[in-house]
Amino acid sequence: MPDPEIEAETPLQPAHPGERRSQDPVAPEKLSADVSALLDVLADGGVAIAPLDVAYAILAATPGAIRRIFDAKQRSYEKPSGMFGNYTMSAALHILADEQHAMVREMVEAVGLPFSVVAPFREDHPILEKVDPFVLQSSSKAGTLDMLLNAGQMHDEIAAQAWAREMSVFGSSANLSLSGSKYRLDDIDDVVRAAADIAFDYGLSQYANHQGRSSTIIDFRDFSVIRVGVQFDALRRAFKDRFGVTLRT
Repeated sequence: MPDPEIEAETPLQPAHPGERRSQDPVAPEKLSADVSALLDVLADGGVAIAPLDVAYAILAATPGAIRRIFDAKQRSYEKPSGMFGNYTMSAALHILADEQHAMVREMVEAVGLPFSVVAPFREDHPILEKVDPFVLQSSSKAGTLDMLLNAGQMHDEIAAQAWAREMSVFGSSANLSLSGSKYRLDDIDDVVRAAADIAFDYGLSQYANHQGRSSTIIDFRDFSVIRVGVQFDALRRAFKDRFGVTLRT
């Protein structure tokens, strides 16, 4: 049963029957081109807004761009950004026991729900050695790295292309800090949207909800829940049924 202190997630309905959703398939060539353009902007020191299934996100890869995001969102540097990733990246960068890596893989490949893994990481990995120290400092905490997985077709394409480029992409939800996630491009606060050099509109985020939730963040060191996010009850059941693990809230 759900914890009584966790409010039930209430889906946000489309504004009209034909409203596009973030999970609606995009032609592979368009998706690839959109992500390539986005990564080009980030590599040049810019900021991007991307549609994810959990919420719209604002992304960067360089110190100046990271600062622009934190300033626009009025976000404390005590709240680090997350890295866009996939199972391959988590397996390479996160320091976890083999059975925990296997859990991540099964959750990605068999369960398919969005979640973020927090775990110690290999700061000396060649990919991360290319990241500016300020960017890595503002995107990690207490020796751990938060990596978002399974957040939709654009998220997965960003992670794949960035890995191929040996580039790291970091971001957070595209909203003023503590104001709740945004699930349509047009709903993003003007000051946050103005910080971006490029933005993409793929419609309403798949998991849009009235509670303003984004991804569930799980600390894999002890399976404590740093943030309850979308599809939390389904995630909790999957961890319990598949691995006998109780997510600690």
